[in-house]
Amino acid sequence: MSEELPPSDAARDEAADEVRATDADADAWATACAEDLEAEKARRRAEYGPPPGSAAEELKKLVDAVADKLSGIQSPLFGAVAGPAAEQVVRQVVQQAKAAVEPVIERNPDVFDHLAAAGNELLAAYRSAVEAQERRWTGRDDRIDPRDLDERHDRGDDAGPGERIDLD
Repeated sequence: MSEELPPSDAARDEAADEVRATDADADAWATACAEDLEAEKARRRAEYGPPPGSAAEELKKLVDAVADKLSGIQSPLFGAVAGPAAEQVVRQVVQQAKAAVEPVIERNPDVFDHLAAAGNELLAAYRSAVEAQERRWTGRDDRIDPRDLDERHDRGDDAGPGERIDLD
């Protein structure tokens, strides 16, 4: 067996310098990427405004906006006498509704994200079904749908371009 001698001080210093240079290059690359990412985010915020938050945050904003609108309504239906009392009742109901909804939103933010994703999936499925049906109705589909075939094609009694309607 051959024994390896420990590296000399010069060799150790050279290896350490090489590691530091590699770390410095990686750090410089990571820093440049982070700066580019922040610049792109700032550009998008300037162009498109702030990005939408999670579904839970958006629901909370909606609840706040509706609560503010309802609290600010001054209805002539209540009359001059009942107006202040009715406004106070509306404010109280709005505050109770907010107090009931906000803890649910804060405890379960992921639920609202999942519900939003499920809604998007349902919308995509609906669009797909509607588009397929529209293709069938307008005749833009090259494929023949077996649901469109019925017994009249089997009998071969096509008298003309019209369609036979059974009135019974």
